[in-house]
Amino acid sequence: MPQRPYIVGNWKMHGMRAMLSEARAIDRAAQRHMKVEVAIAPPYTLIHPVHREAEQIGVGAQDCHYEEDGAHTGDISAGMVADAGAKFVILGHSERRENHGESDKLINAKAEAALAAGLRVILCCGESAKTREAGKAVDFVTEQLKASLPASAKDLEDVHERITIAYEPIWAIGTGNSATIDDIAQMHAAIRALLFEMYGSEKGPEIRILYGGSVKPENASEILGTPEVGGALVGGASLTADSFMSIALAAGETAEV
Repeated sequence: MPQRPYIVGNWKMHGMRAMLSEARAIDRAAQRHMKVEVAIAPPYTLIHPVHREAEQIGVGAQDCHYEEDGAHTGDISAGMVADAGAKFVILGHSERRENHGESDKLINAKAEAALAAGLRVILCCGESAKTREAGKAVDFVTEQLKASLPASAKDLEDVHERITIAYEPIWAIGTGNSATIDDIAQMHAAIRALLFEMYGSEKGPEIRILYGGSVKPENASEILGTPEVGGALVGGASLTADSFMSIALAAGETAEV
C-alpha cells in the first residue's frame, strides 16, 4: 500500500516561543488533511513545547550526536531529542555538511544512533552547482547516500517507516530556484534504483523520497506530481501555517490523482 505524501517543515535556526502559535495552526490544519503526513522540525528549544501542543503533526529534530552521552559540550544525543518528544531527526543536511564539516561517515554514525534510539531518520543528500555543471550529479548523490545510509536499516522490517530520503540540490536551497522537473525526476529515479539495490524489491519501493530546495505553494503541485517524489522537505515556506499547509494541500490533491 503506497504511503501518504510526507510534508516536513525544517524551521532551521528560526523560532521563539511566539512561534508556537504557528505550530498550533499547522497542527489544526493537518487534522483536516489526513491524506498527507505532516511534520515539523523546530529548533531544539521548541521540540518539547511543540510536542506538548501537537495532536496530529509529527515533531522532530534537525540533528543529533552519534554518542549516547559523554563530554560533548553543546551537543545533544538522539536519546535526548527522543526524550524531549521528537519522533524523527533530519541528518546530513547540506548546511550541516558544509558549515560543520560533517562527513558521510559521521552522518552514517548519527543515523545508526538515531535508529537505536527509536527515531525515524530523514537522510539528506544533494549536489553543488559545480558538481551538476560537471555532469556528475547522479553519481555524486548516489555515492553520498551509499556512504551515509545506516547498515542496520537493512535488517528492519519497517525500514520504509524508519528511513526517508530527502534530495536537496544545494544550489536550490534558499535561493528561490528549484531544480527543473526533469532534473528532479532523473535524480529521484536514480535514488529509487539505489534503494532497490540496497533494500531489495519489497522494501526498496516503499521508502519515501522527498524533494527539497525552494519548494513553495506556487511550484508544489508540479514538483509533488513528479514520479518518485513522495513529499517535500520545506524550509522557509514552513515558517507560517498558511504557506506550509498550502504545500500540504497540494500534496493531498496530487495523491488523489
